[in-house]
Parts: sequence; C-alpha cells; structure tokens
Amino acid sequence: MTLSAAQATIRFGTGLRPGTPAMHPEEMLTALSGPDRMISAFPFESFETRVAFRLEYTRLQRARDESEEALQAFRAVRDALNREIVNQMTLTIARGMADPDGLRERLVWFWADHFTTVGGRSFMRGGIAAYIDETIRPHVAGRFSDMLEAAILHPVMVLYLDQERSYGPNSVTGLRRGASLNENLARELLELHTVGADGGYTQTDVRQMAELLTGLGITRNGELAFRPNNAEPGAEIVLGQSYGGSDPAQLSDIRAVLRDLAMRPETARHISRKLADHFLSDTPDPGLVAAMQAVWMDTGGDLAAVTATLLTHPAALIPGPGRVKQPLHFLTSAMRALEVPPEVWVQTRVPRLRNLALRPMAAMGQGWQNASGPDGYFDDDAEWIGPQTLAARIGWCMTVPSELRPNLPDPRAFVRDALGDAAPAELLLAATRAESRVEGIGLILASPAFQRS
Repeated sequence: MTLSAAQATIRFGTGLRPGTPAMHPEEMLTALSGPDRMISAFPFESFETRVAFRLEYTRLQRARDESEEALQAFRAVRDALNREIVNQMTLTIARGMADPDGLRERLVWFWADHFTTVGGRSFMRGGIAAYIDETIRPHVAGRFSDMLEAAILHPVMVLYLDQERSYGPNSVTGLRRGASLNENLARELLELHTVGADGGYTQTDVRQMAELLTGLGITRNGELAFRPNNAEPGAEIVLGQSYGGSDPAQLSDIRAVLRDLAMRPETARHISRKLADHFLSDTPDPGLVAAMQAVWMDTGGDLAAVTATLLTHPAALIPGPGRVKQPLHFLTSAMRALEVPPEVWVQTRVPRLRNLALRPMAAMGQGWQNASGPDGYFDDDAEWIGPQTLAARIGWCMTVPSELRPNLPDPRAFVRDALGDAAPAELLLAATRAESRVEGIGLILASPAFQRS
C-alpha cells in the first residue's frame, strides 16, 4: 500500500480543506518549485520597517517620564507592538490555511524551528517574522548553504545568541577592555544548525569557531556589521580546516566556514535525519536518511532535491499514524477542515485572536515565538500530549470550532472532509452517533486520527 492523495496532504502539508483537491507528493513538489504565492497574499512588514519601529519605540520608552503626553505616546506604541506580534501569528496561520497543499508552509515552520530565535531583546521583538521571511522562506527549495549564511548572519540571530557581545581575547578591543569570548553562536552553529551533537567536533572546535566569529556585530540601526578591531587575530582551525589569518580579519572568512559546514557529510546526515523525524517518525528509516544524505552530497545541498527524496521514498509512503501535530500545525489544519476563510481570519480583532489561538497554543506547549531555547520546540511526541497539553487540545476542540464557525457542519460529512480516506471506521461510526454537532466536531478534531499527521 502507498499513501493516497488525501493521506499525503495530511502527512506533508497542512491538511485537507473542503473544495480544494488533495495532492500527491509529486504534485506538492511541483507546487513547491513554483512561485511563493502566500508571501504576497499575506505579507509581513520588512525587517527594516520593524527596526525603524523599534527605534521609535526605544525613543518613546526613554521619554515616557517627561510628561503625561509622552507616557500616552509610549503606551500607544507598546500596544502597537503587542498587536503586531499577534498579527504575525495570524498571518502565519492564514498562509497555512490558504496554501493549496501546505508543503511550503510546513517546510518554513521546520526551518524556522531549526534556526530558532526567541524575541526578547532590541530589534528581535517584532522582527522574528521578518527574519524568517527574509532568511529562511526564500531558500526552502534552494541550497542549504544560502539559507545557513542568511540565517546565521542576520541581526536577529546575532542578537539572540549574544554574538555582538563576543570579543577576541587578543583583539584590539579585547585587550583594551579585557572583554571576553562568547561561545553561544559557535556552539549552536555546530551542535544544532550543521554537523549535529554527534558530528565529531570538540570543545576546541567550538572555541576556534567562536574566535572566528568575533567581529560580528549590529549597528545602532539594526544592520549587520563586521568590526575587525573586535576579531581575534590569526587563523582558526575548525574541524581540521584553517580559516582567517588575514590582517585585518574579514567577514569573508566566516562565510567560508559556513559554506564548508553546509557541505559536510555530518551536516547532510544530521539534517536529513531531522527532516525525516519531523515529517515521519522519531525513528526514521535508516535507508531513507541515507538516501537523503546521498542526494544532499550529490546536489550540493539542494533542499528541493532532498525534500523530493523525503516525499517519494518508499519508507515515507507507508500509510499509518504519523507524528503528533505541533499546536501551530494542529490549529491551522483544524481551521482548514472547518473552512474558515483566511481573509476573515486575518480581519479578526486582536483580543479575539488571543483567545482563539495565541493563548491556546501556549497552553498546548507552543507559545508563539517562545521556544525554551535555541534547540526549538519539542521533538518528542510524548511532550505534546502530556496531561496538561492534551487537556488544552481537547478543550480547544470542544469550544472553539463553534466560535470559528457558528453553523457547524454535520459530523458525518465533516469527518470525511477533514480526513478523507484516512478516517478510521470507529471514528466514522462515532460521527454518526454524536449527540450534537458541537460534540461531533470536537470528537473528530480531538481524535488521534486528526491529531497526528
């Protein structure tokens, strides 16, 4: 047996939507190679715009004690920032709702988690959505080396991992200030973003990488800057390869190590396994991972080719229960099944959006742009369906659908709209026996068949 179009759309996309044809993997891959329509249909503000906003926010924050008028101006800009955070969540869900199959959105979510940032400081708060759109989204069907370079050298990543506070101990600035090295970005670059924890690097490699990264900083206007006076002098050796050594140090040395890391077999294995884990199983088929790794190395890290291998390999096409949907994925797929119009969703008032999605996602364990660390959200199904998080899911299923769609569909029709031929016989029977539409729809959405991809 192999996956039907409905099963493939559930497994690799954002779920079935009545009136929209389900797609086989080959059709989804063809769409992925085409234009990105969702980015123009539901656009975010640019990072440059968000930086300008943040500069004004900081100015008003510092002046808020000068007068009542200044305090009110600050409160207004603070409220605008909070609304924008909710708006970014809303648009992200809308893209997943509107995309015909959702594969591109799933890939964006995966890679955004792979290159996790959490927005608390400076330009980061309010800037993460733009960071994802500008560094990750353009490259999900491109080359990993391009994505890696864009993500690591973006101001949001530099700020998140405190790289602008890292100084070469023997640099001009380091010697003058007695400033120290910060290994955060170097460690996560090796452990999480490229070769992986089992990739054969040592603490010496981490330190050498950290020294090579010194010089990266951010201007007051939120732009990436390279400051040679902060950079550790001399060459650094990372995984047996020498980088740098020019005087003054140059950003091109950092770009060189990123290109090399992107094409290491350890990186290909680590990320291929992580992709298969995310879409299929926490114990992915070794043959599938090996095939993805081989394609990665043969194509120079072409993510379109790697994704095609993932979606068409026999091990990926065996029907059966998949991974537990993360809350963002679950809410998006539920709204697709309920036929909530994306255009109506994005026009919903912010207080209601908080109750319908923002707070429920947090209760389910996935606070918006709030992963617990640089390793992103959970990668273990059990973490998503613990007692409290599962109760939050069930509560959402039983209460929110009737708010999203007051005239709920007949559960007997809805179960087929939501799951197609993936609906198990016992759930079909349960849909016919539901005492009310609210109960029936809630039962279907809360079922293991719908909660898993």
